[in-house]
Amino acid sequence: MEYTLLNDFSQINAQEWNDLLQESVSDNPFLRYEYQSAWWEHRGGGEWKNAQLLLVTARENAKLIGIAPLFIAEYEGQPALLLNGSIEISDYLDLIVRSDDHAQFISGLLDFLASNLADSWSKLDWYNLPDDSPTLAALKAEAEKRGWTHLEEVYRPTPRIALNGDFDEYLSRVEKKQRHEIRRKMRRAAESGRVRFYIVPKDADIEPELESFFHLMIQEPNKALFLQDVMRDQMSTSLRAAHDYGYLWLAFLEVDGVKAAASLNFDYKNKLWGYNSGVSRDFMELSPGWVLMSHVIQWCCENGRSEFDFMRGDEDYKYRFGGVNQYVMRVKLVKP
Repeated sequence: MEYTLLNDFSQINAQEWNDLLQESVSDNPFLRYEYQSAWWEHRGGGEWKNAQLLLVTARENAKLIGIAPLFIAEYEGQPALLLNGSIEISDYLDLIVRSDDHAQFISGLLDFLASNLADSWSKLDWYNLPDDSPTLAALKAEAEKRGWTHLEEVYRPTPRIALNGDFDEYLSRVEKKQRHEIRRKMRRAAESGRVRFYIVPKDADIEPELESFFHLMIQEPNKALFLQDVMRDQMSTSLRAAHDYGYLWLAFLEVDGVKAAASLNFDYKNKLWGYNSGVSRDFMELSPGWVLMSHVIQWCCENGRSEFDFMRGDEDYKYRFGGVNQYVMRVKLVKP
C-alpha cells in the first residue's frame, strides 16, 4: 500500500470516499465525507481551537484502499492523534477500510505515522469506536507487537432497539408498565383530536424546518447551553448536507397546529440513528415527547427499518422504550 498524507478535504474526491465507506468495516453517517468535512470546517463546533488535519490515504495501483481521518492537537497535556470528529458530537468513529484490507492497512498506517510524523505526536487517542469494530483488536495487537502501551475502556453506552416490522411485537418486549404507558399516551393523544405526527418531506425547504427544530431543542436548559452560535453553525452545516444527500429524517408532533416536539434522525443503512430531539414545555399534559418517540418507532416498524439507534448516552427514557446497551470505546496507544 502507498500511503499519502493530505491536509485538506479538497485533496480527495467525495464520491470516492463515500463509495469506500459503503464497503468499510464501519459505515455510519459520521464517517461520510460531507459530515467529516463539515466537522473539520467548524472544528467540532469550536471543540478544538488549535489542530492540524491529517488525512492519510492508502492506495494499491491507484485504487483507494483505506482512509484514516485524523488530526493532531494538544490533549491532556500531550500532542495526540485523534479521529476527525472527536469527541462530543460524533457518536461513532472509525477508520474507513474494507474488512479484507483492515489489518494490513492499520499496520502500515502506524508504520507511516511513526516514521513520517514521529516528532509530532506522543500518543494515539481514539474515541467512539463501536464495540464490535475490528479496529479494537487490531490496535491491541499492534501495540503488543511494537511495545507501546495499550489502554482500552468503555466510553459511552449506545442503547438500541432491534425491530422486525411489527409494532405490537416490539411493544411485547418492552417492560409491562412502560408498554401500558406507551399505548395509553398514544391513545390519549389520538383521542384528543389535537395531535398530528408528520415527517418533513425529502424535497422540503429544510431551513425553516431546522429553525423550528432548534427552537424546540433549546427548550431544555442543558441543550440551550450546548447550542452556542458556533455549535449551531456546525450542526446546521452537517444537517443541511445530510438533507442534500437524502438521509436526514426529521419529524414533528403538532398540538393544535403548533410544533410541540421534534425528532431529528439519520435514515441510513436501513435504520434510524437518533441524533437529537426537542420538546416544548407547553402541552405537557399530552406527553408530546413520549408520543412522538412512540410514533417514530412505529414508523420504523411499518417501513421495514431494522433498528432504532438511540446513540450515545444513558438517559432513562431510552431504556424505558426498550433500548439495549451496546457501547462505544476509547483506545489509547502511547509510544515509549
